[in-house]
Amino acid sequence: MSHDAIPGVEFIDNANQRTPCVLVLDASGSMAGEPLKQLNLGLKVFEEQLKSDLSAALKVQVLVLAVGGHDDVEVLQPWVDAVDFNAPTIKAGGLTPLGAGMETALQEVQQQKSVYDANGISSTRPWVILLSDGCPTDLNWEQSASACRKAETDKKVVIFPIGTEGANFEALGQFSNKSAKKLKGLNFTELFVWLSRSMATVSASVPGQKVRLPAADEWAEVEI
Repeated sequence: MSHDAIPGVEFIDNANQRTPCVLVLDASGSMAGEPLKQLNLGLKVFEEQLKSDLSAALKVQVLVLAVGGHDDVEVLQPWVDAVDFNAPTIKAGGLTPLGAGMETALQEVQQQKSVYDANGISSTRPWVILLSDGCPTDLNWEQSASACRKAETDKKVVIFPIGTEGANFEALGQFSNKSAKKLKGLNFTELFVWLSRSMATVSASVPGQKVRLPAADEWAEVEI
């Protein structure tokens, strides 16, 4: 179901605490072929895993952004409860404006927090997953990265930068106060299983707590 026309209408029947999750996905030309195929398969697994957890399905909210073209940031999936989330299909083309994508992500989580507050909905700290096979190509990406680190320091968001083989991990790591992690091959499915399980854990917790995440070698503990 779509609630785009009336912000907050989804909270009438579902007043649960929300756990917001933004996916900022590299849709540049270099992702074409097998990487894109595996990414789209992983997104479908993410959808299925979230929906299979009855609590997470009602508490987790997802927003999907694709970055590609020249400076293009496309909202492929506006904010939606996981129970209504349908994994979009990513199409590749163009450059890698990750700075613009992350700026959009910060704006979106701030706006959504205002929607929660206006409707009396509590929420955990938003997660932003940045996934790329390359390096930012937009001119002011360092400024955007600095804004991301500040937002994390100010406890407004938790950012997880992840790269595939060949990505510029030093650049990706500048978007967070945590170092960027390397994906194992093109195992997007494993990544999204981890993410869905982490979302389920966070959504069942109280804001302000520290929680241990699945797979202790990957960002073992975060404050929500």
